[in-house]
Amino acid sequence: MVEAGGTGTTQATPPREWQVTRGPSRAPTCAPTDKGPRPCWLLSITCRPAFRVAEGGGPATPQSPDPALLSQQLTPTLVLATLSAALGSAFQYGYNIAVVNTPHQVLKSFYNQTYLERHGAPLDETALRLLWSCTVSMFPLGGLLGSLGIGLLVDRCGRKGALLVNNIFAIIPAVLMGVSGVARAFELIIVSRVLVGVCAGVAYSALPMYLGELAPKDLRGAVGTMTEVFVIFGVLLAQILSLQAILGNATGWPVLLAVTGVPALLQLLSLPFFPESPRYTLIQKGDEEATRRALLRLRRGGDVEAELRDMRAEERAERAAGPASLRRLVAQRPLRWQLVSVVALMAGQQLSGINAINYYADTIYLAAGVDPTQSQYVTVGAGVVNIVMTIISAFTVERLGRRLLLLLGYSVCGCACLVLTLALLFQSTVPELSYLGIVCVLVYIAGHSIGPSPVPSVVRTELFLQSWRPAAFTVDGFVHWLTNFVVGFVFPSIQAGLGPYCFLIFAGLCALTATYIYVVIPETKGKTFVEINRIFAKRNGVEIPEEVAGAGPHLPATPAKETAL
Repeated sequence: MVEAGGTGTTQATPPREWQVTRGPSRAPTCAPTDKGPRPCWLLSITCRPAFRVAEGGGPATPQSPDPALLSQQLTPTLVLATLSAALGSAFQYGYNIAVVNTPHQVLKSFYNQTYLERHGAPLDETALRLLWSCTVSMFPLGGLLGSLGIGLLVDRCGRKGALLVNNIFAIIPAVLMGVSGVARAFELIIVSRVLVGVCAGVAYSALPMYLGELAPKDLRGAVGTMTEVFVIFGVLLAQILSLQAILGNATGWPVLLAVTGVPALLQLLSLPFFPESPRYTLIQKGDEEATRRALLRLRRGGDVEAELRDMRAEERAERAAGPASLRRLVAQRPLRWQLVSVVALMAGQQLSGINAINYYADTIYLAAGVDPTQSQYVTVGAGVVNIVMTIISAFTVERLGRRLLLLLGYSVCGCACLVLTLALLFQSTVPELSYLGIVCVLVYIAGHSIGPSPVPSVVRTELFLQSWRPAAFTVDGFVHWLTNFVVGFVFPSIQAGLGPYCFLIFAGLCALTATYIYVVIPETKGKTFVEINRIFAKRNGVEIPEEVAGAGPHLPATPAKETAL
């Protein structure tokens, strides 16, 4: 049974497939295989590129996006805007979280030598360890501070404006770290780590918001995963440049640390030429003409007016909900499960053990007989696996969906942690198991890169309407950086106390996160923000009137198959 266009009546419909076509006016139409084209009223809010009406009146099920349509939507302006925004933002996160790992002995030597020149005596082991812990932990602390200010920044400056302002927190510390060797001041490195942490904290929230609002709904997943692709690209570049033969040595480390300013300068020079988020421009600034111009640049031959209608429907839904704020977000019953889901995704991403695996990797490599001087190359190899699997995720997220990639990723990570525990426990008895430990590390990294790392950046953008997004990103950024800091601070003690059994904790957390995703989080592939809001409204026990959610009849949401609830 399907609704008749706008009448509220129902009629039996034989099973048939509908495809989106375009008439001479370029307006989308839906054409069944047995009749000619007719106007598609569903496209104003909910129509997919193709869907099938089930036999017997069941719910319509979305089909995979048409590759030809996706390539048409992937315009040069959208591609270049994505590259400019991601290179100058997500790159900072990845590069600065990894850049101090490989050359840590060189930097510790600089700390010790500087202290010796000042005080005539070297640092004792405890003081040196404390200074180095401060250097490492200041980065997530800065990220936490940056995430707390994201709501105000993106509302006042816009999504693109926030990214441009944020470059201050990359360029200034790049200069400070670059001159720290000449100035003989290790304090400049520690202060700069806080500043680049603020840069990463702002970027990790503002960038997914900008990309998610810039992309058409059928490319939102692929474009959204660029956040994680460029994070991993930053990690890989840091690992390569940190090799002792390149910049990870006594003379090259100031340049190594200062490289973080280069992508920030590139973004400052390129991003101003690309449009601001069309949704921000229309819904929050009220400038329809600027929005139309931005959409015409971003969409090649697309139906701009249909997308504008979709935005106006979202605006009506937001007006019905009232003004957005962090306090109201926490208290809003219609947003309860969205908020809990964002917290679960961000906490699960960090508590699943990715940072612990990276921390323990060198020990596993040494146990397998890898020479300490060669382990840096194994680390680079793991980085290559990371970025390859993240790129695969970016190309498959619109075909396989968000839920499948998340569930697959957490399943692989949990199994890898279980097998790694066994390998570490029995490698003293069976030496060959040490090689299995290396395989487990690489499998874990591949699993995390296919789902838990990139996909949450997409989903957290999709769960909230426009004006609620800054407050929601403040919460998820806080959770992300807090759990990042906690894992880095607590894991060494857990590892010392439990040894290999510590990975059983991460296996359990992977299982818990996967269970939550399976039970609660729906598939958001190919759905508008209003549709996703309507799905969660049912779960929150509230009702969104059709005239608020969007004009015209709508496709019934796919029920039990989307989640177990």
